[in-house]
Amino acid sequence: MSVLPASKTSDAFDGLLTRMTELRDSGLYREFTPCSYLAEEPGHAVHRGRRIQVWCTNDYLGMSQHPDVMAAQIASTRQHGTGNGGSRNIAGTSEAHVALEERLADWHGKPRALVFTSGYVANFETLSTLLAAVPDMVVFSDALNHRSLIEGIRASANRRHIFPHSDVAALEELLEKYDRRTPKLIVFESVYSMDGDIAPISEICDLAERHNALTYLDETHAIGVNGPTGAGICEQIGETRPTFLQGVFGKAVGTTGGYVAGPDTALDYVRSHAPGFIFTTTIPRSSLDATRRSLDVVQGAEGVALRERLRENAERMRAALRAADIDFINAESHLVPVLVPGGDRVKAVSRRLLDDFGVYVQPINYPSVAKGGERFRVTVAPFRTQEQIDAFVRALRHCLDAA
Repeated sequence: MSVLPASKTSDAFDGLLTRMTELRDSGLYREFTPCSYLAEEPGHAVHRGRRIQVWCTNDYLGMSQHPDVMAAQIASTRQHGTGNGGSRNIAGTSEAHVALEERLADWHGKPRALVFTSGYVANFETLSTLLAAVPDMVVFSDALNHRSLIEGIRASANRRHIFPHSDVAALEELLEKYDRRTPKLIVFESVYSMDGDIAPISEICDLAERHNALTYLDETHAIGVNGPTGAGICEQIGETRPTFLQGVFGKAVGTTGGYVAGPDTALDYVRSHAPGFIFTTTIPRSSLDATRRSLDVVQGAEGVALRERLRENAERMRAALRAADIDFINAESHLVPVLVPGGDRVKAVSRRLLDDFGVYVQPINYPSVAKGGERFRVTVAPFRTQEQIDAFVRALRHCLDAA
């Protein structure tokens, strides 16, 4: 393999340097905030030697620090080691993989489930592989779908339509352009994390039935949080019709990885053809054992109590924000989007919260949200107290007034 001389390498990346300078100048460059979580103090972390509170984590139920989940991972590590050392095809499939996939399929009432290294990979690999296999399938994608869904669709040459967010009438107009015999796939999410709204799942499934379309539903932000056993919005509303259902472990379940549940043959095809599944080292056994233990909690009585406290705390946060005259989206879900318009302003408020109050909330700006729609996506885990919520809102009010 030839290697470019140093000067040529520099020339080759001159364009990147220019683009990165433009990104910084635009105010859209994203800084990392290193924080190491403290298992003995849920909701707290260490940032540059200082103890801080974190109010933007996706660990919605605090399961990553649940004693039983941590104990399961530690015990499994001692028994099986820290990694598998191979892909699923080459010495990387453990009994835990098999048991977990069977459990997930049963949880969602589907014939098969397939575990991936992340939710992003699950979406991208499943969609790109299946669409490539059915090139005449037409895709209908919600305008606010997650990037993993968008890129999975873009990777194929299939014809695609983007319909206005959760607009059932507009979706039906698009579907009506095609014969019933034309293969069709509707791709959408249950909970949209930036606004916290919930899709009209049953109405979309009604359309799919009328127009002979398949459906692919991303339940990422609802897994563990909604439904009697935490299986998501579909379980909560008694909806069983989505063809494919995607979920993750890295949010409310508190571990790592993602999965898709759905038809046996389709997911067997993905298992056999998806490059991002075949050619990557799999999740370690210890993490899978922690996931299985977390699901024991999430699906049981303790999970019911955690979900109830999560909802109660979200309402407490909304009430406190309302009383402090802080603008927020009154969402249907557990998410509390706090609106702080202006890219510079949202960053300034975030910095002041961290520097002056030891409170970390990540600024959300373009392209995650439209310009002018900058915000904080606040999460209020079950362990949060009313005192902590009130202190957070006081600090936020102070920083908003100072910005």
